[in-house]
Amino acid sequence: MSATVVDDPTVVTVPPSLDMVSVVGVNDEFIRVLEASLDADLLVRGNEVRITGTPDDVRLAAAVLAEMVAILRTGQGMTPDVVARLVAMTRQAEDEATERPADVLTANILSHRGKTIRPKTLNQKRYVDAIDRHTVVFGIGPAGTGKTYLAMAKAVQALQTKQVNRIILTRPAIEAGERLGFLPGTLSDKIDPYLRPLYDALHDMVNPDSIPKLMTNGVIEVAPLAYMRGRTLNDAFIVLDEAQNTSMEQMKMFLTRLGFGSKVVVTGDITQIDLPGGQRSGLKEVRGILEGVDDIAFCMLTSADVVRHALVGRIVAAYDAYESAQATLGDVLAPRRYARASGGRR
Repeated sequence: MSATVVDDPTVVTVPPSLDMVSVVGVNDEFIRVLEASLDADLLVRGNEVRITGTPDDVRLAAAVLAEMVAILRTGQGMTPDVVARLVAMTRQAEDEATERPADVLTANILSHRGKTIRPKTLNQKRYVDAIDRHTVVFGIGPAGTGKTYLAMAKAVQALQTKQVNRIILTRPAIEAGERLGFLPGTLSDKIDPYLRPLYDALHDMVNPDSIPKLMTNGVIEVAPLAYMRGRTLNDAFIVLDEAQNTSMEQMKMFLTRLGFGSKVVVTGDITQIDLPGGQRSGLKEVRGILEGVDDIAFCMLTSADVVRHALVGRIVAAYDAYESAQATLGDVLAPRRYARASGGRR
C-alpha cells in the first residue's frame, strides 16, 4: 500500500504503518522543502497532508509525497536533500514519462560498511543502466555529477559478481606537464597525486586493508593512461577518468585496448580541458566519431545531476549561463571585430 489521494484530491493519506515524522521530517523540515520548491501549502493533520495551491503544484506535491512513502517503505531514510531531488525528478518524470523517482533512488549498486551506493538522479540512473547494457559507455558532465564514482561502483560490483577478473583505473597525467619532473620521489611517487582521487573513491567501496593485496595480485590496477599503450585488456572493467585531457591519439589508443569479456567506461568534463597548446580533446571529438556505433553509449549529465553540496550545482549552472552568454556575445561582436580588422570592408 502506498500513499493515496482520497475524495478531496488535495488530501494525501499516509499509511498508518509509517511514522509521520519520517514523512514530514523533524519539525516538518521535509514539508518546508516541498513548500519552498512548489507553489503550494501543506498542512499536516494526523496521518493526512492537506495540500492547497495551483492545480499543477498540488498534483506534483501529492506525487512527491507518494514517492517519499514508496522510498520509506523500503527502509531507506529521507533527508531534505533527497526531498528536493524528488521534486526535480518527479517533475522531470512527468514531462518525459520516465521511470518513477522511487525506483531511481532505491536502485542499489553496492553496499560497503553500512553505506549503500545508488544513483541519485534520473540521468545517473540512465548512466548506470547504460553501463549494464553496453560494452563502452561515455559519461560526460561537470564536476560532482558522480561520473567516476558510479563507474567505479559498477566496476567493484562486476568484480564481486565475477563478471570480470580485474579492475583497471586510469587517467592521463597531462595536466602535470613538465612539472612532473620537479616533484620529489620516484616516477610512482610523482604520478600518485594525479591518481589519488581514484584511490579515495576505491577506499569507499573496498576494504582498505585488502587493497594492497588486490593491487599486488593485479586484481586492481591504478595507472596513468600512458601505461595502457601496447596492451590488450581482457576480462577487465576499465575506467578512464578525466578523459577530457586525452589527445585524439590517446583516446584512440585507449579505446583500441579493449579485449574480450571487458567493459569500458570513459568519464570527463569537456568544460575543463587542460591540454597544452590548443590540442584537441579526444573526449570532445569522440562523440562525433563514434555516436551511432553499436554497443557504445553516450550519457550526458548536467548541473542538475550534481550530488555534492547544493551550492556546487548552483556554481556549475552559473558558469554554464556565463559561458553561454559569452558565446552569444562573441557571435554578435564577431562581425564588428572583422569589420574593424578589415578596415570596414566585408
